[in-house]
Amino acid sequence: MPTNFTVVPVEDAEGGTSTNNNSSSNAAAAVTAAGSSKPVSLDQIFGQGQEEDNLQGPGGDDDQKESTPFINSDNDGEHYYDGKNMALFEEEMDSAPMVSSLLNKLANYTNLTQGVREHEEAENEEGVRRITVTGPQMGTFIGVYLPCMQNILGVILFLRLTWIVGTAGILGSFAIVSMCCICTLLTAISMSAIATNGVVPAGGSYYMISRSLGPEFGGAVGLCFYLGTTFAGSLYILGTIEILLTYIVPKATVFQAESKETEGAALLNNMRVYGTCCLVLMALVVFVGVKYVNKLALVFLSCVVLSILATYAGVIKTLIEPPEFNVCLLGNRSLKNDNFEICAKTKDVKNTTVNMELWALFCTNNTCDDYFELNNLTEIPAIPGLLSGVIRDNLWGNYGPAQTLIEKRNLSSVPAKDVTKDFYKPYIFRDITTYFTLLVGIYFPSVTGIMAGSNRSGDLRDAQRSIPIGTIMAILTTSFIYISFVVLFGACIEGVVLRDKFGDSVKKKPVIGVLAWPSPWVIVIGSFFSCCGAGLQSLTGAPRLLQAIARDGIVPFLQVFGHGKANGEPTWGLLLTVGICEIGILIASLDAVAPILSMFFLMCYLFVNLACAVQTLLRTPNWRPRFKFYHWTLSFLGMSLCLSLMFISSWYYALVAMVIAGCLYKYIEYRGAVKEWGDGFRGLSLNAARYALIRLEEVPLHTKNWRPQLLVMCKLDSSLSVKHPRLLSFTSQLKAGRGLTIVCSVLEGTFMTRGKDAKTGEQNLKAAMASERTKGFSHVVVSSNLRDGFSLLVQSAGLGGMKHNAVLMAWPAWKQARDSSTKRNFIETVRETTSAHQALLVAKNIDRFPSNQDRLKEGNIDVWWIVHDGGLLMLLPFLLRQHKVWRKCRMRIFTVAQMDDNSIQMKKDLQMFLYHLRIDAVVEVVEMHDSDISAFTYEKTLVMEQRSQMLKQMQLSRTEREREAQLIHDRNTASHSTNDKAAGSPPERVHMTWTKDKLVQERNRHKETLAVKDVFNMKPNQSNVRRMHTAVKLNEVVRMKSQESQLVLLNMPGPPKNKKGDENYMEFLEVLMEGLDRVLLVRGGGREVVTIYS
Repeated sequence: MPTNFTVVPVEDAEGGTSTNNNSSSNAAAAVTAAGSSKPVSLDQIFGQGQEEDNLQGPGGDDDQKESTPFINSDNDGEHYYDGKNMALFEEEMDSAPMVSSLLNKLANYTNLTQGVREHEEAENEEGVRRITVTGPQMGTFIGVYLPCMQNILGVILFLRLTWIVGTAGILGSFAIVSMCCICTLLTAISMSAIATNGVVPAGGSYYMISRSLGPEFGGAVGLCFYLGTTFAGSLYILGTIEILLTYIVPKATVFQAESKETEGAALLNNMRVYGTCCLVLMALVVFVGVKYVNKLALVFLSCVVLSILATYAGVIKTLIEPPEFNVCLLGNRSLKNDNFEICAKTKDVKNTTVNMELWALFCTNNTCDDYFELNNLTEIPAIPGLLSGVIRDNLWGNYGPAQTLIEKRNLSSVPAKDVTKDFYKPYIFRDITTYFTLLVGIYFPSVTGIMAGSNRSGDLRDAQRSIPIGTIMAILTTSFIYISFVVLFGACIEGVVLRDKFGDSVKKKPVIGVLAWPSPWVIVIGSFFSCCGAGLQSLTGAPRLLQAIARDGIVPFLQVFGHGKANGEPTWGLLLTVGICEIGILIASLDAVAPILSMFFLMCYLFVNLACAVQTLLRTPNWRPRFKFYHWTLSFLGMSLCLSLMFISSWYYALVAMVIAGCLYKYIEYRGAVKEWGDGFRGLSLNAARYALIRLEEVPLHTKNWRPQLLVMCKLDSSLSVKHPRLLSFTSQLKAGRGLTIVCSVLEGTFMTRGKDAKTGEQNLKAAMASERTKGFSHVVVSSNLRDGFSLLVQSAGLGGMKHNAVLMAWPAWKQARDSSTKRNFIETVRETTSAHQALLVAKNIDRFPSNQDRLKEGNIDVWWIVHDGGLLMLLPFLLRQHKVWRKCRMRIFTVAQMDDNSIQMKKDLQMFLYHLRIDAVVEVVEMHDSDISAFTYEKTLVMEQRSQMLKQMQLSRTEREREAQLIHDRNTASHSTNDKAAGSPPERVHMTWTKDKLVQERNRHKETLAVKDVFNMKPNQSNVRRMHTAVKLNEVVRMKSQESQLVLLNMPGPPKNKKGDENYMEFLEVLMEGLDRVLLVRGGGREVVTIYS
């Protein structure tokens, strides 16, 4: 349903109207932007106007808006009354333009295709170059229909269609033509939907695919389409040379065949020489100026149309009087008639038998060929006509291997015993082995060229209307021509003549020329100029397609081809195109080149259909094509048909084309520039991710599917750079589990003040992750304090079923911290991960961990399994050893046995358990006997508690000083507020009231403070002594066994339930890890993560 817009003028109350002084300059800027070589976005159109608006005020808008509560203040001066009727929206003017400005700039926007026109440059009086362009003026017929007709009708129609009909038969040819035409019709429907969903600038099909499927697919398929267009140039040039050397000047050969066996090689060499010369000549024409090619395009199209009309006229003439072209048959074998005039062995001249030319060809020294003696000569019309009934003989195909004779089916003959000399006789042979799939590959280039209209979208008056109508009408017209020619050729021409590829049986004339009226030369001249024009069009379009790909910057090694002459002509692209085109010419066979370009075009059409299907199924809001006659089932049918035709034509060429496209895809993915074009595959990924996340939450996760999903707490320094990059290295080394990775950091403050810092920090995190090859997500949050930020991340990081189940962080430098917040934040994070049933990994000395470039040649990864944590301690070393850094390390598992434990049985049970877990490790049981608490342990505990009390005392004294300073500040504030009152009002007094409860509270606090100060008379807590004893003894055992290990994994004891013991918890952990180089403390999440079952 069309949308109607009503423009309502709004006037001031005084009757004045606001004027837009910048409309002319904005329009000029829009036109200038439109004439540039790159597509112009709306942001670029409005960018200049926004900059001018921002530069008008000398002081900036923010200062004026905050200095007064009124919208228009007195400081505005003469601008007080400007735009008063829209003052309510003046805050949005900087970011959102008025609708009138938007419509004005859109009206002046024109889209010009890169390098399509021949730019005429002039110098003005200041010496500045000015490019003069004209607006698009072409309609549907001139801009789309005729170019598509010219590109579709070409060399295969005139040189191979009659041979395809004779070889495959009418029914087989009808199937070939129908499949190919339906394929292109479905592709045109998909292309019309994409082309009418917005403006299609330079690049045509490449632009549509890349913007719909992303830069990787777009670049790969765009380059394949470029190669197809380039090889199409080779095909047309080879067709031109074949017409020249076969029908126009057959004597103008450079290489002469010395014998019958060397005729094929000589023909190929002549094709190579003349083809190279023709290529160079055409390249010079394109280099000198495209305008000459464009001017000759109508001439070339006229030749094609005249040739087709002459063919139809010849068919009609067969109803009245069939042409007098006869074919000479020996038995049922077709003969070349270029060396004889009369189809007879002998002739009676004055009662004397005279041997004719054929006698000399088959008889030497009075000895004649056996087949020549046994069979008679028959002369049949080459064009029997529509009413002759020859259509019955041509319904079915006649395939055969190479170098077999072309014979008439329903004509009997006497076979000869000796057939070895048939090759040297003037018979007509099949030059190649024929089969149905080969004919499909040879024919398909005759239906390509449907992109000609979309490539000219910048030159059309109404591209979104002209492209669908013109392209589909051109396909329907050419399909009718091809199908009618298949039926008419089979109904008018003799079968042996149809299978004669080069017209040897009809005096070296093209078979379609024999049918045409008034003369075969109409077809010869028309097809010659048609092939020349198509070759020039290919050499013109291919470099521009390459230039469009190069200017997008997605393929680094193609950037040089984005440059050209001063007027935009792609000189370097033309040189590369000529070089690749020469490869096709060196093949020198039209039948061998045709399947190659069929592959590339079919792959391009396949992805056009895929792009339309993806966009339709995703139902993205931006998918609003004006062409409504499309459906995703048609696109999938077209895609399937393209894929089928690729493998039907040539399965090995199809595989090569796919490998080339795949290599280009991976190259662009890893080395190409990162582009965000809103492609459909990104939307498809979003839909797939949403579906997967919903499915993950439907059922609980099984132990077999458990893998570490890491939330990495990464600290940023004062410059917002990653403080411990080795933490990211260790994360990537742990990622053999292929789980989720979220790298997070917390900034202290408010988001309004530190929003830019958060974005900078997130960019630095991404850069560090890229350098350390850590695949995952990064996120920086801003919180009022670090503690709340850590809590927020632990609770809410991830989405749905893709939430983290383990937290990885570095061991904090809490002893060097000025206050206890670092220690307190760490302990609270441990408590929260335990409450959230998440595992916790704490790496000490993380900066000494190996980088991804290191290779540990030997060493051990030691696991100290003290308490059962769900198997995480055994799973982590296994994952680490999957990485090349730790691959050569040996895994050892230590467990601790008490006095009443059977250490031998424990070792056997543990070995069996590891065997069932499929983990290779060395098992060792360490016995720890009960021993008396040493004086060292007692003293160490005492020093620890004294240190904690002293820190508490310092914290209390600091609190007292802050309280006293706050009291003085409050009193000063009260005195200043009193002085600011009016002189007549009496001053208010500040009353300090002491109640009995306050007095008792202050005295008790004072007594507690005095008691805390005496720290040297205290005795250590017995619970702390026992904990310290365990830490010291366990540390001694670990150091004795794992001092030289590459990594030590320890069970991390949990913090005390009573928060009063937090001060000593960190000391216990320090003692436990003392003297060890690399330590990873592991605390399980409360669930099993390994299982012995399959």
